[in-house]
Amino acid sequence: MARHRNFAAALGDWSARHRKTAVFGWLILVVLVTVVGGAVGQKTLTNADYGTGDSGRAERILQDAGLAPPAAELVLVHSDQLTAEDAEFQGAVTATVNAIKATGLAENLRDPNTTRVVSQDKHSALIQYDVKGDPDTAADRIQPVIDAVKKTDQAQNSVTLGQYGAATGLKGINDSLGEDFARAEMTALPVALGILLVVFGAFVAAVLPVLLAATACVGAMGLLALTSQVVPVDGMTSSVMFLMGLAVGVDYCLFYLRREREERAAGRDKDTALHIAAATSGHSVLISGITVVVAMAGMFLSGLTVFKGFAFATIEVVLIAVIGSMTVLPAMMAMLGDRVEKGRIPFIARRRQARAEAAAAVGGRRTNALLRGVLARPGVFALLGAALLLALAAPALGMKTEKLGTDKLLPADNPMVSISTRIGREFPGAPAPADVVVTSDDIDSPKVTQAIADFKKQALASGQTGEQIDVTVHAKENIAEISVPLIGNGTDKTSKKALAELRGTLIPDTLGKVAGTTTLVRGDLAFSEDYNDQLKSSIVPVFAFVMGVTFLLMLVSFRSPVIALTSIVLNLLSVGAAYGVMTAVFQHGWGASLVGTEAPGALESWMPLFVFVVLFGLSMDYHVFVVSRIREAYDQGASTRDAIAHGIRSTAGVVTSAGLIMVAVFAVFGTLAMQDFKQLGVGLAVAVLLDATVVRAILLPSVMALLGRANWAAPGFLRKSRPAEGDHGGPSHVVARETQQGVPVTH
Repeated sequence: MARHRNFAAALGDWSARHRKTAVFGWLILVVLVTVVGGAVGQKTLTNADYGTGDSGRAERILQDAGLAPPAAELVLVHSDQLTAEDAEFQGAVTATVNAIKATGLAENLRDPNTTRVVSQDKHSALIQYDVKGDPDTAADRIQPVIDAVKKTDQAQNSVTLGQYGAATGLKGINDSLGEDFARAEMTALPVALGILLVVFGAFVAAVLPVLLAATACVGAMGLLALTSQVVPVDGMTSSVMFLMGLAVGVDYCLFYLRREREERAAGRDKDTALHIAAATSGHSVLISGITVVVAMAGMFLSGLTVFKGFAFATIEVVLIAVIGSMTVLPAMMAMLGDRVEKGRIPFIARRRQARAEAAAAVGGRRTNALLRGVLARPGVFALLGAALLLALAAPALGMKTEKLGTDKLLPADNPMVSISTRIGREFPGAPAPADVVVTSDDIDSPKVTQAIADFKKQALASGQTGEQIDVTVHAKENIAEISVPLIGNGTDKTSKKALAELRGTLIPDTLGKVAGTTTLVRGDLAFSEDYNDQLKSSIVPVFAFVMGVTFLLMLVSFRSPVIALTSIVLNLLSVGAAYGVMTAVFQHGWGASLVGTEAPGALESWMPLFVFVVLFGLSMDYHVFVVSRIREAYDQGASTRDAIAHGIRSTAGVVTSAGLIMVAVFAVFGTLAMQDFKQLGVGLAVAVLLDATVVRAILLPSVMALLGRANWAAPGFLRKSRPAEGDHGGPSHVVARETQQGVPVTH
């Protein structure tokens, strides 16, 4: 038997011979990076790190001057019966102000009994204050104020209190993230293990991929802490890393383990079976992993620090998962041998054995009505499959994105959501005012002072702002900040129109006319608009990079421009369908109740770009695995259609199992409370489901069948023989039997 040794086969053979070195080396690596990473700690993004455009420049100006805006907080005092003029109402306000003061955490405390910040109907008043100290740690220190306000609220009979702001909002998100992440871990791991138990029918075989994926995630967490010292990460990056690591880690191990079991069932000795698995599935895992890593690298072109953090995290966990599946997995399989089938589950094991015997009795593979139909009428099935995906993608033509605020990220029944909504309704612009940052050579000069006064006057006259416009001058730093509450709820068209007039008319007509001054607008809405603009400008280079590099990788792997181009088109169809479903559910609300949410009316700004990059990488798992088996059969003499039939049949079980695991893991995240987790989970689950079914079972074979010999056409510099992985009993023998079963064949 010829033994072709590609890199994956050589690495697998080495690991099998040096079992203890591979296993203990892996454990030492994981423990080392975990301990060192834990000691260093993960560095998270500051407010300035998130920014881009004019709002980002404004944040950095304030940060560099030591004027990072404090975490602003609001306490809503409301009564259905009393008004702000009543003594009991005013007493409740005073009691709340005193309770906040007593915590020692508040500064710039503004009492509505003095400032007269009350609603039009006078049934609500607004206490405003800033949290002392570093705004980036305010969420970790705000709990005493929350407790004080809650205690005061409980002591009131006819007045209710509600708190919302930068610190309490972030704390609410962090608390929800913590609960979600814990629930995801507790759910995703057992779900993956349960599916693998059904797939293998044996406890050891099922546990092995989960253990390797889990240790890969742990090691990647430690490594992320180290790289975060260079590129800080978002708070949800660890959760995204876990999601990706578990999905790809289990899938990579599944591909490897299933091929080894398949070869053992075909009568190969354990060393030969392991070598074949390494040379074939191991090679596919390597190509797939490289493709995922390169696709993730596209996020570096986004120009946003948060995406760079996501890129580092996903690249690290995928690389570690690839290393683990190509080294420690074959070492463990060499140690265990056929004991990997230990812990058989009687009912499942008997059914698997019965299916195997039935398959052997009819020539090695059960006939497949769908595959026969696809190969018999490839044009019809290609048209139907493409039409289905295009129909699902149609809603994406009207996709809207925005940087979702706390009130939309948190579940609708969260108390902070209702408080934020009420504050926005009764005090327009109060929850998230625009902040105009003015820098000048002399901020106290008469020209600048007059320009600020003119700006304030014109802003009030424009009808685009609330009545309370506050000016804070930092004379030493030559910086002025003007807080401008915009009309609307802070994210709607009304607020966006007000921001556009602020930037396009009010500032140029007043502050913009003073020579030597720079005026920039920051704030939640300005940040969201600038963030969206940056994402839109980065879409073309990121998409071009990911598709271009994917094309080159497929070209090098299969030496076929046609297969490489087909890979791009099929991936775009599945991504488009995922976009359409996400838009339908989270923008239009179609079926939103099925995933336990109320549609926020838009997708999170970073979601489309991130989902595109992730899906373009992950879809290669199935594509490389399936096309490799097709190419393997073709290289051993099978016709194109015979090779397609063999490749689809021989990978159907593992692709279905791997897809089911990914869909289950992503679906777990779709059930979590946070809106961005829901969108990410639903988008990825739908895309992988379509990719593993419609694309791989219908579109791929039908398109390849239509193309025929053109699949393998290549320019001269790519035309060279591909050595066989060895005569495994071979695809040519298998496809001959399949031909006898009535699968259409065209040479």
